[in-house]
Amino acid sequence: MNKALANMPATIQIDGSQGEGGGQILRTALALAMITGQAFELINIRAGRKKPGLMRQHLVCVQASQQISQAYVEGAELHSQRLYFAPQHVQSGKYQFQIGSAGSTTLVLQTLLPALLLQNEASELTISGGTHNPLAPTADFIEHCFLPTLTKMGIETEFKLNKAGFFPIGAGEIQIKIQPWQHRNKFSLLERGALQNTAAFAAVLNVSKEAQIAERELTTLSKRLKLDAQQQFHLNGISQGNTAYVRVEHQHHTQLFTALGEMRKSAEQIANHLAEQVKHYIASQAAVDEYLADQLLLPMALGHGGEFTAQCISEHTRTQATMIEKFIDCEIEFIELDKTLFQVNVNHDSKT
Repeated sequence: MNKALANMPATIQIDGSQGEGGGQILRTALALAMITGQAFELINIRAGRKKPGLMRQHLVCVQASQQISQAYVEGAELHSQRLYFAPQHVQSGKYQFQIGSAGSTTLVLQTLLPALLLQNEASELTISGGTHNPLAPTADFIEHCFLPTLTKMGIETEFKLNKAGFFPIGAGEIQIKIQPWQHRNKFSLLERGALQNTAAFAAVLNVSKEAQIAERELTTLSKRLKLDAQQQFHLNGISQGNTAYVRVEHQHHTQLFTALGEMRKSAEQIANHLAEQVKHYIASQAAVDEYLADQLLLPMALGHGGEFTAQCISEHTRTQATMIEKFIDCEIEFIELDKTLFQVNVNHDSKT
């Protein structure tokens, strides 16, 4: 152990096999360590997965966090199942990170965003890799749903999708400017208000008959949903893929539902599955879907807390709450109001 670490606060011990046992435990630990200055030791990393240990995109999260916080790190290598991370000092600035595969750029962004928000100077991140991954929020979701919801907490960012990156090639690029978080607002979203607009969007990149695929998706979506608008949009990039999303705008909240094309699925199957998600949401009384619920917990815990309603609380979200409570003096509670309606309360000591 090096001498500089002798004065560090006690290391937080985390078992990576707890809860849903995925990479999110690592990403949240990194974000919270940088914010609180507390070191952690994570064991059994992604123990529940087919290929346990750190994959390339997780490693990029560690290396990027190490770079912006000048951290002392042990175990940062591919397939490692133990990681020690001791941050020193988070530095705002202009950073570029390359995942070097189709690993998710948006997950790297979500790891770094909370720590950079809390600095006194603006930061700019450019992250290369996958932008439309099946197991991560797509760049569309980040741009049109996650970041706009954060503005209600007083968080200001500017986001650009420079190039789309689909699996397996990736080679996409996102860019974000993050302003210091000056006015922290309590977040309250118990009711979404009246439905104002439902619009569908589809895009295809470097696939033959691309216009037809997007057109068929939009036709299917308009048969299944009451759409106010539909639009094909254009993507740049060298990878091949297809993305579609539906934007559901209520008076107090705009929710986005996304779908990615798959090799053995028709455009109609993709669109039908997407329409089902939208219909379930509209039929519920909840303000946010399960994915956004998961992503709002950390910014709320760092701000002035608050409450919202969600369609369901996943194992992922419960694991996220447990992780936040390990580092920050706050209490996150989930109250089941009925089968498709939960209330989430984030209460904490305002000194955090």
